[in-house]
Amino acid sequence: MTTQYSNPSTGQQSRGATGNVLSIIAIVLGVISLLFFPIVFGVVALVLAVIAKFVRHERLATVALVVSAAGLVGGMILGAVVASA
Repeated sequence: MTTQYSNPSTGQQSRGATGNVLSIIAIVLGVISLLFFPIVFGVVALVLAVIAKFVRHERLATVALVVSAAGLVGGMILGAVVASA
């Protein structure tokens, strides 16, 4: 019996939800960078999003780029506001 995820000619499983792994990690790190160490988490998120966009051509890569850039900039601004208060 074959499932919808198996490839009967090779017996290998299809990629399924693994196609957006770097994008999802970049989105999570971008959100984390709003509050914790934006210069570290934001930069790592941006690098992962760029790799997801231009090397792996993932569907969520554009969202990851936007979220990671917003997290980096927003986290730095929020840190400057909190530090000056």
